[in-house]
Amino acid sequence: MASEHSKKSGKLAPLSPPPIQDISDDELVTISVRDLNRQLKLRGLSREEIVRMKQRRRTLKNRGYAASCRIKRIEQKDELETVKTHEWKSMEDLQDEVSKMKTEVREIGDRYEALKRFAALNKIPIPPELEQIT
Repeated sequence: MASEHSKKSGKLAPLSPPPIQDISDDELVTISVRDLNRQLKLRGLSREEIVRMKQRRRTLKNRGYAASCRIKRIEQKDELETVKTHEWKSMEDLQDEVSKMKTEVREIGDRYEALKRFAALNKIPIPPELEQIT
């Protein structure tokens, strides 16, 4: 009968029966198990309806846990991306500094060699401890 009505109206029949109308999904998730059991008993629901409500509660809670895990994972990824960006910047800065120091060392070596040549041309004695530096 229900499927005939669904065919006529063009709507699909629900896969599971709808939850009890006076308990919202938010309430179902936030209510304590003890209070939920009390509420379900007071309403005089059948065992099948009680099981269905508890399954609905578990499904909703699992959805909430999954959503919070997704959010946490996205936040952690964003934090790690930020740290990674800072580390790359720091590494580039250090590479620049190393490059500048290498240039400076090369320039100092070139000046030293020029001074040694000048000293040799002008017969200026160089102390032995400076002769060995190359």
